[in-house]
Amino acid sequence: MPYMVVADDKPGTAELRARVRPAHVAYLESHLERLIGAGAKLADDGTTAIGSLYLIDTDDRAEAERFVAEDPFMVEGVFSGFVATRWRKAILDGRSFIPRD
Repeated sequence: MPYMVVADDKPGTAELRARVRPAHVAYLESHLERLIGAGAKLADDGTTAIGSLYLIDTDDRAEAERFVAEDPFMVEGVFSGFVATRWRKAILDGRSFIPRD
């Protein structure tokens, strides 16, 4: 069962986020086989990034936490921290994966 990891940006790190973003994107793209999905959490204005969400294809909490800990956003201090939680796919890309009796 995959892990959902939610990370929050430290206040005042918008410039740091922009500077580190190319390395962050390269990191994600070099691990596409491990990611079900990933993306920025946005403020209500729809453009200001306030964190990130990852759906990581692993059954191992330590592996999910290590993946985010090695992300340049975490390494360079953009994130204040993160929480890893098991995630059960129910709806994805317009498809239902809900088991029927």
